[in-house]
Amino acid sequence: MNALNQIQLLAVLALPVVLAITVHEAAHGWVANRLGDRTALMLGRVTFNPLRHIDPIGTVLVPLVTFLLAGLLFGWAKPVPVNVQNLRHPRRDMALVALAGPGVNLLMAIAWGLTIQGGMWLLDVNQWVALPLVYMGAAGVLINVFLMVLNLVPLLPLDGGRVLNAMLPRRWSYYFSRLEPYGLLILVLLLATGRLGLVLLPPVIGTVSLLPGADIVRELFHY
Repeated sequence: MNALNQIQLLAVLALPVVLAITVHEAAHGWVANRLGDRTALMLGRVTFNPLRHIDPIGTVLVPLVTFLLAGLLFGWAKPVPVNVQNLRHPRRDMALVALAGPGVNLLMAIAWGLTIQGGMWLLDVNQWVALPLVYMGAAGVLINVFLMVLNLVPLLPLDGGRVLNAMLPRRWSYYFSRLEPYGLLILVLLLATGRLGLVLLPPVIGTVSLLPGADIVRELFHY
């Protein structure tokens, strides 16, 4: 996307980022509600209203700083509260609640890929409509796949860590859960040293290559 200046790039990224984060968090709450825990629903978190999910630091400040300084979007939203004791099958259902977020990111990535294809079809009809669709679709694919892969890393408090925690024997699960306060610090250190990108890039590129519009995403982002 070298043809875009930073303001144009931010405009292209804004909607995909907001939807990726908002729908991801809403999915956690929706699945938790279906499995017996109404906590998120009662707190108004099962909604597509981004204001309900935005964390001023994690959703606004950190992504803006990392984008301007490193050209990488990194951040988080307010976690959806889940009362495990309300779930009908606590360990199994907690894993399902955790998987809902990355799962819906994959669905959105597919939808954005189809948006790219629709934009390409419209190129000869109306470029003013087609080009924003193509650029936004490419951003949507990459953002959602990146968010999906990042959240599947088996580290608490990420969704992958929740799934692993539910699968471990109870004694191991107890010790693993005690590492959660250090999870975000580990992620920040991995980001600062460049290791996070090395870990995430192969599965991100591999997943994107299977989606609609993969060639356009590769061409626009030059990977």
